[in-house]
Amino acid sequence: MTQTPLNALRHAVHFTQAEQMGTHELREAFLVEQMFRPGEITATYTHYDRMLVLGVQPAADTQGVPAEVTAMVGSATLLERRELGLVNIGGPARVTVDGAAWEVGPFDALYIGMGAKELGFASVDPANPAKLYGNSAPAHAAHPTRLVRQSEAIEKQLGSPATSNERKLFQYLHPDVLPTCQLLMGMTRLATGSVWNTMPAHTHDRRMEAYLYFDIAPEAFVLHLMGRPEATRHLVVRNEEVVLSPPWSVHCGAGTGAYSFIWSMAGDNQSFTDMDMVPMGVIR
Repeated sequence: MTQTPLNALRHAVHFTQAEQMGTHELREAFLVEQMFRPGEITATYTHYDRMLVLGVQPAADTQGVPAEVTAMVGSATLLERRELGLVNIGGPARVTVDGAAWEVGPFDALYIGMGAKELGFASVDPANPAKLYGNSAPAHAAHPTRLVRQSEAIEKQLGSPATSNERKLFQYLHPDVLPTCQLLMGMTRLATGSVWNTMPAHTHDRRMEAYLYFDIAPEAFVLHLMGRPEATRHLVVRNEEVVLSPPWSVHCGAGTGAYSFIWSMAGDNQSFTDMDMVPMGVIR
């Protein structure tokens, strides 16, 4: 694995390899730590559907995309052949796209289409810095840049207190909200007293998924279950860390308290319901 202070590369792992890994190896392959660093842009290039995972915590002055990040995708500009989705989990942000400014508030999302050349990021209030979580995937068409307020996202109430998984799901980048090439992005927030997410579990062999966990107290964590349903492994995930979920893996878990996460997918289709459900009795 190649790593620098700014970015990292994650190769795809077969499930037979993952089932031979210990804790340290699993974390190196599937967990992205330190997503947000003051005044920096972090980037991890994955070989799961060529997803690029970004963490942007900008200063007051507008920051562009570092050359090291653009070099990761091998093109003249980051979005020459890609699209980008951003969700803000921090203070108000100002994002410029080819000179046009977009005010991205807390829990708002911004979609930026293929072909955008110049990107800039700034925190409106440096004392309350923005934290923009980004996902970029290869694109085949140019769709308009669009801001999606949390109030414009599709909101669904899921689960119940009886099963400790009462939660709200917000679909931001979704075909019923706006057109994208392949990116899907949304947010799930668990109610106080609920700890389980995405249970019963599922896989989707046609798409990868990434989870950014946040709203986790310093002394708390989420136990993320991954792996084939009949041979699960686990990752201990702290605040603002990302789990990369291969198509062959389940992705669910429980926390020591309520938490939130941004989920994102890329792959063959944009059907949110394209899931291969796993009966509870199969989980091992």
